Amino acid sequence: MISRNTLQDHSPPSETSAVVIANVLPLVGVVAFDWNLAALVFLYWLELGIISFWALLKAVFAGRPSEFDSNPLIGGALARKRTAIPVPFTGLGIQLSTLPVLVVAVPVLSLVWFFVGVTTIGVIGAKIPEQSALELVVLSSFGIFLSQGASTLVEYFYQGDYRDHSAQTAIQGIFMRGAVIGVGGLLTATFVGLAADSVSGDDPITAVDPTIVGPPILVGIVLVKFSFDLGGLYRDRLAAFDESSSFELGWAYEPPTHEPIESVNTVNERIRPSVFGRLFGGLTPANVRRHPGVLFVGGFILLISLLFAMGRVWDIVLSLVGVSLVVPIGLLMVDYGLRYGGVVFRVSDEAIVAYDSLFRTRLWRIEPWDERGLRVERDRLHEWIGTSTIVIESADRELRVPHVYDPAPIIDMFDRQPTGLTTRTSK
Repeated sequence: MISRNTLQDHSPPSETSAVVIANVLPLVGVVAFDWNLAALVFLYWLELGIISFWALLKAVFAGRPSEFDSNPLIGGALARKRTAIPVPFTGLGIQLSTLPVLVVAVPVLSLVWFFVGVTTIGVIGAKIPEQSALELVVLSSFGIFLSQGASTLVEYFYQGDYRDHSAQTAIQGIFMRGAVIGVGGLLTATFVGLAADSVSGDDPITAVDPTIVGPPILVGIVLVKFSFDLGGLYRDRLAAFDESSSFELGWAYEPPTHEPIESVNTVNERIRPSVFGRLFGGLTPANVRRHPGVLFVGGFILLISLLFAMGRVWDIVLSLVGVSLVVPIGLLMVDYGLRYGGVVFRVSDEAIVAYDSLFRTRLWRIEPWDERGLRVERDRLHEWIGTSTIVIESADRELRVPHVYDPAPIIDMFDRQPTGLTTRTSK
């Protein structure tokens, strides 16, 4: 029986095989079956959709968390949860930080695929490939689907490459390939049309006749695309060069990992945010300032209502005004609930550990000597419900213990008295 290590050491890389198959099939079609330009770009468009599908599947099961430059609404709350949704009977899981990436990636990749179709099929697709060529294109696309699927299953899942990727790194190569196919197809159609004088000065670019392109030019197009695909395939080598050299080319990127957070041996206090604080803490002016994006969401809906106001459609205007208020409030409440709804702060003599009982994961741990600053915040909501929020400044971020009735157990952990006490609004 062949071992897994033997298979990895002696079999050709499946991803390389998939790229070769994806470029050999159109080459055979051009040389042996007299494909024209329309058939070629139609196959490339289908190939981009196939690669996007498998890339999204990779993103779903990426083993590392996604990284965000800021602390976005809801996305930042999910990124803080150090857990994954397990897939039964497998070692796979869906990172919670992957979910906001998918919400953005699916429509964006759909738009990329649509854009590529407009700039390729939409430009030279007036001449639909003949029935025989169209059948071969569809059959070739099915072969590309199988080869990409085999590459994904073998290298990404079986060999465990998913452990080294986040959802963001799993899909990043698709945008370059979409640009190559879309822009390259448009430039090729333009160049061929001008060179062959098939498009007069007053005719649109869609008048390009794909049947006038000879096999040598089509072979050249295939080889140019093949070179770009190989460049994207071996970008990991460029990343290794980037890491080992003094240059900063931007190729090297290592997705973050979840470092283990130790628990505490003995728990002296278990502190939870107050019920009213968990329900309404997201609606304070301070929280709105931390997440100003909700104002843009509400403002965008209000702008839409102005269009209907110009047409005096007042029932729709009133509905949109209500939506412009409800949607931001709902987003703030959901975000705050995800961040603090199930959090229990375990206080001991050695450290404070924030544990999320809803997702069953530890969020952070801080020891007395790790804090860089300490302050208590009280705004109008705090005064109404009789709570306080303790903000602990660590080396890399602020840790918040929001809306607790008695802040003394938290404050007593540290060797300093809190500063920056406010009475109305907090930063």
